Amino acid sequence: MCTNYRPTSRELLAELFQLTLFEGDDWPQESWKDYPAPIIRYNAQGQLVCTTATYGLVPRRQIPPGVKPWDTMNARSETVGQLRSYAKCWCDGQLCLVPMTGFFEPNYESGAAQRWQIGRADGAPFAVAGIWREWPGEHGPEYSFTQLTINADDHPLMRRFHKPGDEKRSLIVIAADEYDDWLRCRDPERARSYFQSFPPELMRAWFDPPPPRKKKPAPPADARQIDLF
Repeated sequence: MCTNYRPTSRELLAELFQLTLFEGDDWPQESWKDYPAPIIRYNAQGQLVCTTATYGLVPRRQIPPGVKPWDTMNARSETVGQLRSYAKCWCDGQLCLVPMTGFFEPNYESGAAQRWQIGRADGAPFAVAGIWREWPGEHGPEYSFTQLTINADDHPLMRRFHKPGDEKRSLIVIAADEYDDWLRCRDPERARSYFQSFPPELMRAWFDPPPPRKKKPAPPADARQIDLF
């Protein structure tokens, strides 16, 4: 499923959500596992806030020594209430929005995996369904999140991604007029009513290869010479 995406900028989030409260530092333009990224949620005081959290509900730093790391970047909607990694946050209604301008998936239509970006057809930012968790930190609470996914085997656009034969999955795009209802929902069964496929005619996808890696500078010529005598 989705392993990296482009978070929305701080300035645009302030405009979209009329936000005045930001918790945490800024974030990079592309987010991967354990990277900081923004989430929108209600805090304990009932205030709408943008919180910088790490991508993956169980961060690597929280996994005990000797325990093999596992991925918690995407939570399947079918099992989110059953798996130990997600169940408490889901049942406690710790819902959030994960704002972005696009996310990446592998496309195999050429015969090899190619990185494609998926976003709205109009280019506007959007937000997907997520759940969040709080962790004790050295300097106060720290936060993490995961994105929820649904089956997309029959979705005209999202079924084009991932390896042939694999189940197709999709993030859950929340409609803008349902942002507040989703964030305030505390009933897990009612929350499932938001697990809907985003209309394919409102989405677009395009080939978007990663930027070339920077080559390390070659060592000086004299450092490459070997003195054999």
